[in-house]
Amino acid sequence: MMSRQAFLCSLGSLYLSLLFVFLLMDVYARPANNSALKEKPADSKDENEILPPDHLNGVKMEMDGHLNKEFHQEVFLGKEMEEFEEDSEPRKNRKKLMVIFSKVDIDNDKKISAKEMQRWIMEKTDEHFQEAVEENKMHFRAVDPDGDGHVSWDEYKIKFLASKGLNEKEVAEKIKNNEELKIDEETQEVLDNLKDRWYQADNPPPDMLLNEEEFLSFLHPEHSRGMLKFMVKEIIRDLDQDGDKKLTLSEFISLPVGTVENQQAQDIDDDWVKDRRKEFEEVIDANHDGIVTMEELEEYMDPMNEYNALNEAKQMIAVADENQNHHLELEEILKYSEYFTGSKLMDYARNVHEEF
Repeated sequence: MMSRQAFLCSLGSLYLSLLFVFLLMDVYARPANNSALKEKPADSKDENEILPPDHLNGVKMEMDGHLNKEFHQEVFLGKEMEEFEEDSEPRKNRKKLMVIFSKVDIDNDKKISAKEMQRWIMEKTDEHFQEAVEENKMHFRAVDPDGDGHVSWDEYKIKFLASKGLNEKEVAEKIKNNEELKIDEETQEVLDNLKDRWYQADNPPPDMLLNEEEFLSFLHPEHSRGMLKFMVKEIIRDLDQDGDKKLTLSEFISLPVGTVENQQAQDIDDDWVKDRRKEFEEVIDANHDGIVTMEELEEYMDPMNEYNALNEAKQMIAVADENQNHHLELEEILKYSEYFTGSKLMDYARNVHEEF
Protein backbone atom coordinates (compact mmCIF):
# COMPACT_ATOMS: atom_id res chain seq x y z
CA MET A 1 0.00 0.00 0.00
CA MET A 2 1.32 3.45 -0.93
CA SER A 3 2.38 5.56 2.05
CA ARG A 4 0.78 8.98 2.65
CA GLN A 5 4.10 10.70 1.86
CA ALA A 6 4.50 8.80 -1.43
CA PHE A 7 0.91 9.63 -2.37
CA LEU A 8 1.48 13.32 -1.73
CA CYS A 9 4.69 13.27 -3.78
CA SER A 10 2.88 11.55 -6.63
CA LEU A 11 0.07 14.08 -6.47
CA GLY A 12 2.54 16.96 -6.48
CA SER A 13 4.34 15.53 -9.53
CA LEU A 14 1.01 15.21 -11.35
CA TYR A 15 0.14 18.86 -10.56
CA LEU A 16 3.53 20.09 -11.82
CA SER A 17 3.17 18.02 -15.00
CA LEU A 18 -0.28 19.49 -15.73
CA LEU A 19 0.97 23.01 -14.99
CA PHE A 20 3.86 22.50 -17.43
CA VAL A 21 1.44 21.29 -20.14
CA PHE A 22 -0.82 24.34 -19.72
CA LEU A 23 2.17 26.67 -19.90
CA LEU A 24 3.30 25.03 -23.12
CA MET A 25 -0.21 25.37 -24.57
CA ASP A 26 -0.24 29.07 -23.67
CA VAL A 27 3.13 29.67 -25.27
CA TYR A 28 2.23 27.90 -28.51
CA ALA A 29 -1.15 29.63 -28.62
CA ARG A 30 0.57 33.01 -28.88
CA PRO A 31 1.91 34.34 -32.18
CA ALA A 32 5.64 33.74 -32.47
CA ASN A 33 6.09 37.30 -33.73
CA ASN A 34 3.66 39.95 -32.54
CA SER A 35 4.79 42.36 -35.25
CA ALA A 36 3.43 39.93 -37.82
CA LEU A 37 -0.05 40.98 -36.76
CA LYS A 38 -1.62 44.17 -38.02
CA GLU A 39 -1.74 45.52 -34.53
CA LYS A 40 -3.45 48.72 -33.53
CA PRO A 41 -1.25 51.18 -31.68
CA ALA A 42 -2.42 51.98 -28.18
CA ASP A 43 -3.34 55.52 -29.16
CA SER A 44 -5.23 54.68 -32.36
CA LYS A 45 -8.88 55.68 -32.40
CA ASP A 46 -11.93 53.64 -33.14
CA GLU A 47 -13.07 53.79 -36.75
CA ASN A 48 -16.46 55.21 -35.75
CA GLU A 49 -14.82 58.25 -34.16
CA ILE A 50 -13.16 59.47 -37.36
CA LEU A 51 -15.61 58.29 -40.03
CA PRO A 52 -18.60 60.47 -40.98
CA PRO A 53 -21.64 58.84 -39.34
CA ASP A 54 -24.35 57.26 -41.49
CA HIS A 55 -27.00 58.54 -39.11
CA LEU A 56 -27.38 62.25 -38.35
CA ASN A 57 -29.60 63.17 -35.40
CA GLY A 58 -32.40 65.58 -36.30
CA VAL A 59 -31.99 65.07 -40.07
CA LYS A 60 -34.89 63.47 -41.95
CA MET A 61 -32.82 61.23 -44.19
CA GLU A 62 -29.81 59.01 -43.61
CA MET A 63 -26.58 59.41 -45.55
CA ASP A 64 -27.49 56.35 -47.65
CA GLY A 65 -30.86 57.79 -48.66
CA HIS A 66 -33.01 55.83 -46.20
CA LEU A 67 -35.62 57.68 -44.16
CA ASN A 68 -34.68 58.43 -40.56
CA LYS A 69 -37.13 56.27 -38.62
CA GLU A 70 -36.30 57.99 -35.32
CA PHE A 71 -36.68 61.56 -36.58
CA HIS A 72 -39.88 62.34 -34.64
CA GLN A 73 -38.36 61.16 -31.37
CA GLU A 74 -35.10 63.02 -32.03
CA VAL A 75 -36.74 66.41 -32.62
CA PHE A 76 -39.21 65.95 -29.76
CA LEU A 77 -36.85 64.59 -27.09
CA GLY A 78 -33.48 66.04 -28.09
CA LYS A 79 -30.72 64.84 -25.79
CA GLU A 80 -33.34 63.25 -23.49
CA MET A 81 -33.92 60.53 -26.08
CA GLU A 82 -31.18 58.40 -24.51
CA GLU A 83 -32.91 58.60 -21.12
CA PHE A 84 -36.12 57.16 -22.59
CA GLU A 85 -34.14 54.38 -24.28
CA GLU A 86 -32.21 53.47 -21.13
CA ASP A 87 -35.12 53.67 -18.70
CA SER A 88 -38.10 51.57 -19.78
CA GLU A 89 -40.10 51.99 -16.58
CA PRO A 90 -43.49 53.44 -17.70
CA ARG A 91 -44.13 55.56 -14.61
CA LYS A 92 -40.77 57.34 -14.84
CA ASN A 93 -41.11 57.90 -18.57
CA ARG A 94 -44.64 59.20 -18.08
CA LYS A 95 -43.38 61.79 -15.60
CA LYS A 96 -40.61 62.80 -18.01
CA LEU A 97 -43.16 63.21 -20.79
CA MET A 98 -45.34 65.38 -18.56
CA VAL A 99 -42.36 67.61 -17.79
CA ILE A 100 -41.62 67.95 -21.50
CA PHE A 101 -45.27 68.85 -22.17
CA SER A 102 -45.08 71.69 -19.64
CA LYS A 103 -41.88 73.00 -21.28
CA VAL A 104 -43.39 72.98 -24.77
CA ASP A 105 -46.58 74.64 -23.51
CA ILE A 106 -44.97 78.04 -22.94
CA ASP A 107 -48.26 79.94 -22.52
CA ASN A 108 -49.49 77.40 -19.92
CA ASP A 109 -52.91 76.94 -21.56
CA LYS A 110 -52.70 73.14 -21.14
CA LYS A 111 -52.39 72.52 -24.87
CA ILE A 112 -49.61 72.71 -27.45
CA SER A 113 -50.03 74.76 -30.61
CA ALA A 114 -48.18 74.29 -33.91
CA LYS A 115 -46.09 77.40 -33.20
CA GLU A 116 -45.10 76.09 -29.76
CA MET A 117 -44.16 72.73 -31.25
CA GLN A 118 -42.19 74.45 -34.02
CA ARG A 119 -40.19 76.43 -31.45
CA TRP A 120 -39.53 73.23 -29.50
CA ILE A 121 -38.41 71.31 -32.59
CA MET A 122 -35.94 74.06 -33.48
CA GLU A 123 -34.64 74.06 -29.90
CA LYS A 124 -34.15 70.27 -29.83
CA THR A 125 -32.51 70.29 -33.26
CA ASP A 126 -30.07 72.90 -32.00
CA GLU A 127 -29.30 70.57 -29.08
CA HIS A 128 -28.24 67.90 -31.55
CA PHE A 129 -26.14 70.49 -33.37
CA GLN A 130 -24.33 71.51 -30.19
CA GLU A 131 -23.80 67.88 -29.25
CA ALA A 132 -22.15 67.28 -32.63
CA VAL A 133 -19.92 70.35 -32.10
CA GLU A 134 -18.70 69.02 -28.74
CA GLU A 135 -18.07 65.53 -30.12
CA ASN A 136 -16.22 67.05 -33.06
CA LYS A 137 -13.72 68.74 -30.73
CA MET A 138 -12.74 65.34 -29.36
CA HIS A 139 -12.60 63.71 -32.81
CA PHE A 140 -10.54 66.58 -34.21
CA ARG A 141 -7.94 66.18 -31.47
CA ALA A 142 -7.74 62.47 -32.33
CA VAL A 143 -6.68 63.20 -35.92
CA ASP A 144 -4.56 66.30 -35.20
CA PRO A 145 -1.53 64.68 -33.54
CA ASP A 146 0.72 67.74 -33.73
CA GLY A 147 -1.99 70.04 -32.35
CA ASP A 148 -1.43 72.76 -34.95
CA GLY A 149 -5.17 73.31 -35.47
CA HIS A 150 -5.18 71.84 -38.99
CA VAL A 151 -5.50 68.30 -40.28
CA SER A 152 -4.03 67.34 -43.63
CA TRP A 153 -5.57 64.67 -45.82
CA ASP A 154 -2.51 62.49 -45.22
CA GLU A 155 -2.83 62.81 -41.43
CA TYR A 156 -6.47 61.77 -41.64
CA LYS A 157 -5.68 58.94 -44.06
CA ILE A 158 -3.08 57.54 -41.65
CA LYS A 159 -5.53 57.56 -38.74
CA PHE A 160 -8.26 56.02 -40.86
CA LEU A 161 -6.06 53.16 -42.07
CA ALA A 162 -4.81 52.61 -38.51
CA SER A 163 -8.44 52.25 -37.43
CA LYS A 164 -8.74 49.53 -40.09
CA GLY A 165 -5.96 47.55 -38.41
CA LEU A 166 -2.89 48.67 -40.37
CA ASN A 167 0.27 49.63 -38.47
CA GLU A 168 0.15 53.41 -38.08
CA LYS A 169 3.92 53.96 -38.17
CA GLU A 170 4.37 51.82 -41.26
CA VAL A 171 1.53 53.60 -43.08
CA ALA A 172 2.93 57.02 -42.15
CA GLU A 173 6.38 56.04 -43.40
CA LYS A 174 5.05 54.74 -46.72
CA ILE A 175 2.94 57.86 -47.30
CA LYS A 176 5.94 60.05 -46.46
CA ASN A 177 8.09 58.17 -49.00
CA ASN A 178 5.29 58.01 -51.61
CA GLU A 179 5.37 54.23 -51.45
CA GLU A 180 2.41 52.11 -52.54
CA LEU A 181 0.01 51.02 -49.81
CA LYS A 182 -1.45 47.53 -50.03
CA ILE A 183 -5.15 48.20 -49.40
CA ASP A 184 -8.09 45.99 -50.28
CA GLU A 185 -10.55 47.19 -52.91
CA GLU A 186 -13.36 47.94 -50.45
CA THR A 187 -11.15 50.09 -48.21
CA GLN A 188 -9.78 51.94 -51.24
CA GLU A 189 -13.32 52.73 -52.40
CA VAL A 190 -14.17 54.15 -48.97
CA LEU A 191 -10.97 56.22 -49.06
CA ASP A 192 -11.82 57.64 -52.49
CA ASN A 193 -15.29 58.68 -51.30
CA LEU A 194 -13.82 60.24 -48.16
CA LYS A 195 -11.31 62.19 -50.24
CA ASP A 196 -14.12 63.64 -52.38
CA ARG A 197 -15.90 64.66 -49.22
CA TRP A 198 -12.67 66.13 -47.83
CA TYR A 199 -12.36 68.34 -50.95
CA GLN A 200 -15.92 69.59 -50.45
CA ALA A 201 -15.35 70.45 -46.79
CA ASP A 202 -12.13 72.33 -47.62
CA ASN A 203 -13.22 75.98 -47.88
CA PRO A 204 -11.62 78.15 -50.60
CA PRO A 205 -8.80 78.59 -51.24
CA PRO A 206 -8.41 74.78 -51.13
CA ASP A 207 -5.26 73.57 -49.39
CA MET A 208 -6.32 70.04 -48.33
CA LEU A 209 -6.04 71.20 -44.71
CA LEU A 210 -9.16 71.20 -42.55
CA ASN A 211 -9.52 73.31 -39.43
CA GLU A 212 -11.89 72.31 -36.64
CA GLU A 213 -14.91 73.99 -38.23
CA GLU A 214 -14.24 72.43 -41.64
CA PHE A 215 -13.71 69.04 -40.01
CA LEU A 216 -17.15 69.44 -38.39
CA SER A 217 -18.62 69.94 -41.88
CA PHE A 218 -16.72 66.87 -43.07
CA LEU A 219 -18.24 64.68 -40.34
CA HIS A 220 -21.61 66.47 -40.13
CA PRO A 221 -22.73 67.94 -43.48
CA GLU A 222 -25.90 69.29 -41.85
CA HIS A 223 -23.73 72.03 -40.30
CA SER A 224 -22.75 73.51 -43.67
CA ARG A 225 -24.94 74.59 -46.54
CA GLY A 226 -22.22 73.63 -49.02
CA MET A 227 -21.80 70.17 -47.52
CA LEU A 228 -25.57 69.72 -47.34
CA LYS A 229 -25.65 70.30 -51.12
CA PHE A 230 -22.91 67.69 -51.52
CA MET A 231 -24.86 65.20 -49.40
CA VAL A 232 -27.99 65.77 -51.51
CA LYS A 233 -26.00 65.24 -54.72
CA GLU A 234 -24.65 61.96 -53.35
CA ILE A 235 -28.15 60.73 -52.43
CA ILE A 236 -29.61 61.68 -55.81
CA ARG A 237 -26.65 60.08 -57.60
CA ASP A 238 -27.33 56.80 -55.79
CA LEU A 239 -31.11 56.83 -56.46
CA ASP A 240 -31.28 58.50 -59.89
CA GLN A 241 -31.70 55.76 -62.50
CA ASP A 242 -31.93 57.82 -65.71
CA GLY A 243 -29.17 60.33 -64.93
CA ASP A 244 -31.32 63.49 -65.11
CA LYS A 245 -30.26 64.55 -61.58
CA LYS A 246 -33.87 64.47 -60.41
CA LEU A 247 -35.95 61.83 -58.67
CA THR A 248 -39.27 60.41 -59.78
CA LEU A 249 -41.53 58.55 -57.38
CA SER A 250 -40.57 55.20 -58.92
CA GLU A 251 -36.86 55.99 -58.45
CA PHE A 252 -37.39 57.08 -54.86
CA ILE A 253 -39.37 54.01 -53.84
CA SER A 254 -37.29 51.44 -55.73
CA LEU A 255 -36.45 48.58 -53.39
CA PRO A 256 -32.87 48.26 -52.19
CA VAL A 257 -30.62 45.74 -53.87
CA GLY A 258 -31.57 42.22 -52.73
CA THR A 259 -34.28 39.67 -53.19
CA VAL A 260 -37.34 39.05 -51.09
CA GLU A 261 -36.86 35.60 -49.61
CA ASN A 262 -39.96 35.17 -47.47
CA GLN A 263 -43.25 36.77 -46.51
CA GLN A 264 -41.74 38.60 -43.55
CA ALA A 265 -39.16 40.22 -45.82
CA GLN A 266 -41.95 41.04 -48.29
CA ASP A 267 -43.92 42.78 -45.54
CA ILE A 268 -40.86 44.81 -44.56
CA ASP A 269 -40.29 45.82 -48.17
CA ASP A 270 -43.98 46.75 -48.54
CA ASP A 271 -43.75 49.00 -45.48
CA TRP A 272 -40.54 50.51 -46.84
CA VAL A 273 -42.24 51.40 -50.13
CA LYS A 274 -45.35 52.72 -48.38
CA ASP A 275 -43.37 55.01 -46.08
CA ARG A 276 -41.23 56.40 -48.90
CA ARG A 277 -44.22 56.96 -51.17
CA LYS A 278 -45.99 58.93 -48.44
CA GLU A 279 -42.89 61.02 -47.68
CA PHE A 280 -42.26 61.73 -51.37
CA GLU A 281 -45.83 62.75 -52.22
CA GLU A 282 -46.75 64.63 -49.04
CA VAL A 283 -43.49 66.23 -47.92
CA ILE A 284 -40.47 66.18 -50.23
CA ASP A 285 -42.19 67.00 -53.54
CA ALA A 286 -43.07 70.55 -52.46
CA ASN A 287 -44.84 71.63 -55.67
CA HIS A 288 -46.47 68.20 -56.19
CA ASP A 289 -45.33 67.86 -59.80
CA GLY A 290 -44.18 64.25 -59.35
CA ILE A 291 -40.50 65.21 -59.55
CA VAL A 292 -38.07 65.95 -56.70
CA THR A 293 -35.28 68.33 -57.67
CA MET A 294 -31.99 68.86 -55.84
CA GLU A 295 -33.37 72.12 -54.46
CA GLU A 296 -36.47 70.41 -53.06
CA LEU A 297 -34.43 67.62 -51.48
CA GLU A 298 -32.00 70.15 -50.03
CA GLU A 299 -34.83 72.11 -48.40
CA TYR A 300 -36.26 68.85 -47.05
CA MET A 301 -32.89 67.80 -45.63
CA ASP A 302 -32.07 71.13 -43.97
CA PRO A 303 -32.63 70.56 -40.24
CA MET A 304 -32.69 74.28 -39.43
CA ASN A 305 -35.36 75.16 -41.99
CA GLU A 306 -38.10 76.89 -39.96
CA TYR A 307 -40.77 76.21 -42.58
CA ASN A 308 -39.97 72.49 -42.41
CA ALA A 309 -40.10 72.65 -38.61
CA LEU A 310 -43.58 74.18 -38.75
CA ASN A 311 -44.78 71.51 -41.19
CA GLU A 312 -43.28 68.84 -38.96
CA ALA A 313 -45.03 70.37 -35.94
CA LYS A 314 -48.39 70.28 -37.74
CA GLN A 315 -47.80 66.68 -38.80
CA MET A 316 -46.89 65.60 -35.26
CA ILE A 317 -50.01 67.28 -33.90
CA ALA A 318 -52.23 65.70 -36.58
CA VAL A 319 -51.06 62.20 -35.61
CA ALA A 320 -52.37 62.49 -32.04
CA ASP A 321 -55.04 65.21 -32.32
CA GLU A 322 -58.08 63.05 -31.52
CA ASN A 323 -60.44 65.95 -30.76
CA GLN A 324 -59.41 67.74 -33.96
CA ASN A 325 -58.76 71.13 -32.31
CA HIS A 326 -55.34 71.48 -34.00
CA HIS A 327 -53.62 71.37 -30.61
CA LEU A 328 -52.18 68.63 -28.43
CA GLU A 329 -53.40 67.95 -24.93
CA LEU A 330 -51.37 65.99 -22.39
CA GLU A 331 -53.69 62.98 -22.61
CA GLU A 332 -53.20 62.82 -26.38
CA ILE A 333 -49.41 62.89 -26.13
CA LEU A 334 -49.45 60.21 -23.44
CA LYS A 335 -51.76 58.03 -25.51
CA TYR A 336 -49.49 58.37 -28.57
CA SER A 337 -46.29 58.22 -26.55
CA GLU A 338 -44.78 55.56 -28.82
CA TYR A 339 -44.83 58.02 -31.73
CA PHE A 340 -43.20 60.83 -29.71
CA THR A 341 -40.77 58.86 -27.57
CA GLY A 342 -40.47 55.38 -29.05
CA SER A 343 -41.80 53.95 -25.79
CA LYS A 344 -45.40 52.89 -25.17
CA LEU A 345 -47.00 53.94 -21.87
CA MET A 346 -49.75 51.52 -20.87
CA ASP A 347 -53.01 52.58 -19.15
CA TYR A 348 -52.28 56.20 -19.96
CA ALA A 349 -55.71 57.57 -18.93
CA ARG A 350 -55.74 55.91 -15.51
CA ASN A 351 -52.17 56.98 -14.86
CA VAL A 352 -52.84 60.59 -15.82
CA HIS A 353 -55.53 60.81 -13.15
CA GLU A 354 -53.19 59.18 -10.64
CA GLU A 355 -50.51 61.80 -11.32
CA PHE A 356 -52.98 64.62 -10.74
